[in-house]
Parts: sequence; C-alpha cells; structure tokens
Amino acid sequence: MKEVSPEAITDNTFRLIGKGWMLVTAGTEASFNTMTAPWGGLGVLRDKKIGFCVIRPTRYAYAFMEKSEGFTSPFFQGTAQRCTDILRYEIRKDVNRVAETGLTHVFDKGGPYTFVGARLVTVCRKIYTQDIAPENFLDPESDKLYPKKDYHRMYVGGGDPSVPQPMSVH
Repeated sequence: MKEVSPEAITDNTFRLIGKGWMLVTAGTEASFNTMTAPWGGLGVLRDKKIGFCVIRPTRYAYAFMEKSEGFTSPFFQGTAQRCTDILRYEIRKDVNRVAETGLTHVFDKGGPYTFVGARLVTVCRKIYTQDIAPENFLDPESDKLYPKKDYHRMYVGGGDPSVPQPMSVH
C-alpha cells in the first residue's frame, strides 16, 4: 500500500460514501469486525484531518469500535462492490460475512486492518465520540429513521497534529 496525503484524495465524497459505501473496520488481528457505513464523511475539524462514521449500538461492530483505539474505512470499486452488498444485508452474528465476501483481511504491523483489493483506505485514531440525541433533531422526520430508538453513536477519527499524516490514506 502506498500512503498519500489526505489532500491527495480526488474522489467526490458524496459518491464515495453515499453511493459506493464505505466499510468501517475495528478490532485486532485476533478479533475484528467490519460493516458497511453509508453515513459518514471526511473533512477537517480545527487542525485535524478527520473521518467520521456512525454506528448503532445494536450492531455487532459497535462493541469492536468501543474497544478499539481507531478504525479504518476501506473503499472498493467495480465487482468488489458486491462485497459491500453482502456485508450490508447479511448482519447475523452466526454468519462469517467476511468469508462470504471472499475478501482477504490484512494487518499491517498489528493494524491498520483492511482488505486486499481496497482502492482507498482511510486510517483513523478515535478522537471523539458522541451519541445522537433525539431531542436535538431539528427536522422531526429524522426520528423516523429510528423506530427501535437505537440511536447511532458518532465516531470521529483523526490524529495528532504533530504527526505529518494524521489520517493515512492508502
């Protein structure tokens, strides 16, 4: 993998995340989980390049995110897009969804955790979390996304501003 500056990303993030979907992966080499995440983004928060995603506490990946210091977001294209479809729709814990996709996971020096064939991977260290509070919705329609009242937790990842690449992109 080749590391590049976050400023070198030329993708349209609305298409990259909203249409192509990103994966969010957290855990260790011995135990990890990945899931599709159509809600998230890339940007700047003060002096940090950041990536963020949201995960419902009812998702299996939630516990991995809670225990992990960071997360990765691999992006695929072309026929590999089918992999994100499998991860999106097959959410039972008793199914090895990664095996179903045919993806091969890779751990670089104990992390980051990603997959062979990803064309872009953002690597983030968690710097902030916040639970979505229903009383903060300004648009009453937003609460309809939560019939089970299982409101997402937002995870913001970035890095130390003294490190030249606070968010690595491969």
